[in-house]
Amino acid sequence: MILHITTAAEWAAAQALGDYHLDTLDSEGFIHCSTPEQVLGPANALYRGRTGLVLLVIAPARLSSPLVYEDCYEAGETFPHIYGPLNLDAVTQVVPFPPRPDGTFQLPPDLGHSDGQSRLPHSGV
Repeated sequence: MILHITTAAEWAAAQALGDYHLDTLDSEGFIHCSTPEQVLGPANALYRGRTGLVLLVIAPARLSSPLVYEDCYEAGETFPHIYGPLNLDAVTQVVPFPPRPDGTFQLPPDLGHSDGQSRLPHSGV
């Protein structure tokens, strides 16, 4: 499983369009993702205190676009990147990702333990 942080509004727009396509796909050529062990680093560095976020839980085997693990920024750690649009059926779970009172994030307790149901409305699964 890999994870992607987005907003509930961006996810709703993706469902209406039929796939998930971000500006970073155009500017950098890929969609940024993380493993469960990595996701808190980018979440706390880039989204601290931000509300309205969700975690997309993605099954790599279901991806239509190539998945590459790489260290694009010479940070000493490889991150999963999706080189193309994210097909909606690769998303197995959509989990609310609210910040704690101090603005930092923690992994949701039900992450990756999906009963086949999203925690938010999702017509693609």
